[in-house]
Amino acid sequence: MKRIYANLKRFDIPAEYGGINRFTRAPEWGNFIVRSTMGGLKQYANDEVEFVFFLPETHLINALNSVNGETNIAIGCQSVFREDTAKGGNFGAFTSNRTANSMKAIGCLDTIIGHSEERNDKEDLIREASGTSLDVINRLLNKEIKAAIAAGMSVLYCIGEKEGEQERWQEILREQLKIGLEGVETSSVTIAYEPIWAIGPKKTPPGKDYIQEVARFVKQETNGLPVIYGGGLKAENAGMLASIPEIDGGLVALTRFEGEIGFYPEEYLDIVQTFLGKNHSRESRCI
Repeated sequence: MKRIYANLKRFDIPAEYGGINRFTRAPEWGNFIVRSTMGGLKQYANDEVEFVFFLPETHLINALNSVNGETNIAIGCQSVFREDTAKGGNFGAFTSNRTANSMKAIGCLDTIIGHSEERNDKEDLIREASGTSLDVINRLLNKEIKAAIAAGMSVLYCIGEKEGEQERWQEILREQLKIGLEGVETSSVTIAYEPIWAIGPKKTPPGKDYIQEVARFVKQETNGLPVIYGGGLKAENAGMLASIPEIDGGLVALTRFEGEIGFYPEEYLDIVQTFLGKNHSRESRCI
């Protein structure tokens, strides 16, 4: 089973506000993304590949309403809070926080936890509190993973090393896996390897041998959990990533990194086609 995720972040912000949405009005953006990709993904069998779109909370309901029974697209949220409601317990006093039960109740089946941007946010909080131990981040993420699984969601758990951590990448990843997955029922967990040191303009991405070594290491440490490449599945590397037996999929963010950067549905479908090694007509992309 292959797994292809798309992390759509805040791509809904119109260009006039500094964003990259050039397609439609912001309230219709989630619906637009789903309807523009549904037709092209129908040809892939449900037992062959899973497609998940992680959307900002504002767009989840519209996106979920656009998914029909014939599609193999699942809609997920971008992380969940570390605590949740419980019968006979807290009934919902979580102002400003997004709980797993609330996301499951509206129809989300998946969530992404531990993305580098979430880790950076938590690291900033630790620094503001004059803290030093980054193990705190992994412990907080562990609680989020457990909350998501308790609500019946699948989890994409992101791990990765920063530039100053490359020489001890095994130590960093091992701690993220050990603490993040401690006490977790992992049957609903997929690991995303995110080489943080290689993400961003003018950065050199890791090559095939490096990615394969990391993927093998992660599978050994997790007793064979699915591993996807979280550093950006794109047109330039889709074929290479597909050739690595230990890589089970990828995470798409932007599809265009120059000019009018952004997430373009047609380009997303081309990336999927390249990774899965299938040809399909333009007509199959229509709904």
